[in-house]
Amino acid sequence: MKKLLILSGDPYHVPFIKKAIEMGYYTITCDFFEHNPGHKLAHEYHNVSYMDKEAVLSLARDLKIDGITCFAADEAMTTVSYVAEKLGLPSYSYESIKIINNKDLFRDFLMKNNFNVPKAKGYTSFEEAKSEILHYKMPVMIKPVDSSGSRGISKIDTIEYLEEKIEYALSFSKAKRFIIEEYIDRKGYQVGGDGFSVNGELVFRCFTNNHLNPTNINPFAPIGGSWPSVLPEHIQNKIHREIQRLIHLLEMKTGPYDFDIQVDKHDRVFFIEMGARVGGNLIPHITKKATGVDLIEYTIKAALGEDCSDLKMVEPTGYWSCYVLNSQKSGIFEGLEMDKEFEENNIVEYELSIKPKDSLSAFTGSDKKIGTMVLKYSSLEEMLRKMDSITDFINVNVEDSFVY
Repeated sequence: MKKLLILSGDPYHVPFIKKAIEMGYYTITCDFFEHNPGHKLAHEYHNVSYMDKEAVLSLARDLKIDGITCFAADEAMTTVSYVAEKLGLPSYSYESIKIINNKDLFRDFLMKNNFNVPKAKGYTSFEEAKSEILHYKMPVMIKPVDSSGSRGISKIDTIEYLEEKIEYALSFSKAKRFIIEEYIDRKGYQVGGDGFSVNGELVFRCFTNNHLNPTNINPFAPIGGSWPSVLPEHIQNKIHREIQRLIHLLEMKTGPYDFDIQVDKHDRVFFIEMGARVGGNLIPHITKKATGVDLIEYTIKAALGEDCSDLKMVEPTGYWSCYVLNSQKSGIFEGLEMDKEFEENNIVEYELSIKPKDSLSAFTGSDKKIGTMVLKYSSLEEMLRKMDSITDFINVNVEDSFVY
């Protein structure tokens, strides 16, 4: 029985662990949160932080694993590629993952290879950035170079808030670096979704409409995605070609991807991020419902060097969305209030990660979500209308408190 080391046993890894066991593999989980639910499902658990590359490498050697993987976690993917490269296991190269997972390195790589890129540069201090801020056209985005889940991101229209937002970005950066980049005025929805390449060829991708709310406490944190994409076919094909070109230049062979892409009014394609793993917030779950393609299964097969050549492009059918349950203020959770017709006709399944009287924090990033929903609709118009006004149908009741 092949041994698969899975970095983390948190709730989001549970479907991943279950699938690997179902496929007949011996599953081993590791992180330093011993009460994570995935550890109870796995055949074996080790209390080792997946952030510690050398410790995971030592563990992997001792266990004589056949593959290593993670789910929807960029930081863990850095360790996955490092360990796999050291042990000669299937994965992407460590150098490619370092480029993808660091926003300033990624922007530099895109620029050098003639992709559409906003003017951008990485910095380590306010003083350094202040000396060059007038070189940028306002508004600009300020982001930690190594944070995910839309955490630590700000948009400013004037240098008055520069220092404050740099400090905010740095508070989310382990490397203590941030990037300044000119704002992209996108057309329509931000493009999300997942894909998969086999031997360097992008054989499957399923784009989503990312739903953002400009009035939210963090207007750059997606509150959900919807399927199918509303983009015209020729734009989707254009995005596909750009992803393929990036995969080729990074010499990435077989495995999954998660996309955040914007298209501007001139139909230019801009990579915001591309993760070398499947997406969170139920993206692979709903992709399977819409296309029948199980990206979790293929990710596991890729990690173990199994044949993935049967994977083909499948267009989504039906109208689907995921919604990230959240609160725009901190306080005490009192429950959900849902429109009855919406509850009966649109909700396929949902899961809460908290219970009434638990404390919750305002939705500043994906780590502050309180649950997820799978939704289905009868038409494209209904899907977009309801996702763009979702709080008319679902309300998170919160009692004010001094929780921050």
